[in-house]
Amino acid sequence: MIEVRGLRKAFGKQVVLDRVDFEVREGETVALLGPSGTGKSVLLKHIIGLIKPDQGSVVVDGKDVATLKRKELSEFRSHIGYVFQNGALFDSMNVFENVRLGITDQAKYSDLDYCRERIGGCIRLVNLQPETMAKYPAQLSGGMRKRVGIARAIAGEPKYLLYDEPTSGLDPVNADIIDGLVQRLDNELGVTSVMVTHDVRGAFRVADRLALLSEGKIVMQGTPQEFLASTNPKVKEFLERDFDNPILAA
Repeated sequence: MIEVRGLRKAFGKQVVLDRVDFEVREGETVALLGPSGTGKSVLLKHIIGLIKPDQGSVVVDGKDVATLKRKELSEFRSHIGYVFQNGALFDSMNVFENVRLGITDQAKYSDLDYCRERIGGCIRLVNLQPETMAKYPAQLSGGMRKRVGIARAIAGEPKYLLYDEPTSGLDPVNADIIDGLVQRLDNELGVTSVMVTHDVRGAFRVADRLALLSEGKIVMQGTPQEFLASTNPKVKEFLERDFDNPILAA
């Protein structure tokens, strides 16, 4: 379980997160919504311990992330798969080598037979062909690079998956493919997931619950149905921006 309590973070005079309370229950997928620049990715980086809060706490499975020592933090992160917004693939490495970086257990990483089997399985899970493993990022489409990033995130058999704008920069067709993949992986792998996104349609498709972040504060948390029924002006304004959403237009 992920519990964020009273989280405050400022960069200089700019307050990015202002007394944020947020939780993710075990086994569920939560979409963190909000316009660009509202601190969604900053909150995600607090969860994995890349940023320390000015005030408040982030507690994952009973551990206060900000208080973990270096070795403890490394062990903690081995249970979390992180999908970066731009894929963050190394251009000088082929797909096999990029995905292998997600295997955080050193004994398993050093076992080439294990790596071949594990990486091959991850590649299949994200609906890529085996021959993709020999290719380099420059040879892949944007959607394929996103899927390789997801394969790397699941390679270490994580308990948690954190997605930072997984459909950003993709056309609607490829965005739908990634949304469907996220939904299927969460169900098949039994992981707990947080997906940062500004894509309302994708969030409604994938998430068990939603949280809307606006001006550094969580405006609302609830199910997609509760969001649709909300009379909160900020919630209604944000949802109404997605005119192409058949769920919202119904």
